[in-house]
Amino acid sequence: MDKRVDVGVVIICRQSSTRLPGKALLEIDGKPILKYILERLMTIFDKSSIIIATSIEKEDDGIENFADKEGIDCYRGSLNNVAIRFYKAAAQKGWDYAIRINGDNVFVNTEAITALLTELNQNHYLFLTNKKDQTFPTGMSVEIVNIDYYKAKLDEICEEDKYMEHVTLLFYDIFSCEHKYYYNTSVPEAAKLQLALDTPEDLYKIKQIISKFSEDHRIYHLQQIYTIARDLGYV
Repeated sequence: MDKRVDVGVVIICRQSSTRLPGKALLEIDGKPILKYILERLMTIFDKSSIIIATSIEKEDDGIENFADKEGIDCYRGSLNNVAIRFYKAAAQKGWDYAIRINGDNVFVNTEAITALLTELNQNHYLFLTNKKDQTFPTGMSVEIVNIDYYKAKLDEICEEDKYMEHVTLLFYDIFSCEHKYYYNTSVPEAAKLQLALDTPEDLYKIKQIISKFSEDHRIYHLQQIYTIARDLGYV
């Protein structure tokens, strides 16, 4: 197939994390975490192809304010049913496919996004991911799902709390030739590296890594980030 599909990005985030409250808007070198994520995504997508999906809770007003300031659409929905929130945000934009990015993934894996988009435009898989078997560091996961496919599975997803919370987890339990898995073969030793922002210790680690960047953070990818983390003693 050579018809390009319409793909956008849903950034899922909230401020009520128990281990690191308010993490989406915490700053590193005066820049909010969400800003790092947006800047990396915008090397591939324009603003109209990105939406932030947060909750209707008062504490997430700051995320909506951030989105407004950045000129990014914001969908507000259920705090606990993240799957519904993800779907409605993507459906609001009318895309064929949505990429799920977590709001604690400071080092968005743009290399994997580009590779998976190439696969998608060639074959129109229903679900594509680099998370299968965790060959990439945590915090560099990319998942792309066909919205109609997701909608068809939504009732099943909402039957179990683990699927509602983790959004795409059900698809790893389904065998399908229309799923595509992308593996890390270039830096396999990086698989054990933890790069998701989940705890105060993670924040310190990420600050340390970024402090070693001599150029704009957007040009740093898996190999360079792994090398810096290794030299700092994190692997």
